[in-house]
Amino acid sequence: MPLKHGYINQLRNVKKIRKPKPWKQPQPITKSQLEQMREEFWDTAPHYGGSKEIWDALKAATKQDLTFAQAIVDSAGVIVQSADLTICYDERGAKYELPKYVLSEPTNLIREI
Repeated sequence: MPLKHGYINQLRNVKKIRKPKPWKQPQPITKSQLEQMREEFWDTAPHYGGSKEIWDALKAATKQDLTFAQAIVDSAGVIVQSADLTICYDERGAKYELPKYVLSEPTNLIREI
């Protein structure tokens, strides 16, 4: 369901991006497995709806430090509902949900040698 325009204006510039809280994968995974999960998510993300440009901006933001990520989402018109970027909206009210594994590494990541 699209957001009301007034609500979108209320959300804008309220949330500043922050690092996600530590989280644990149900089964420990390696860095390469994590990267594979991320690739699969980003390959299929545009099929969840919304704008490809917003998905591209969110993907770029997840690969940057917090300051640059903030600049990316601000310039793309992304409305951040959850400060860790797990839930965002575009200016037309389309919802974008990002899984934790594209935002940070799990605490039980297996370090490869």
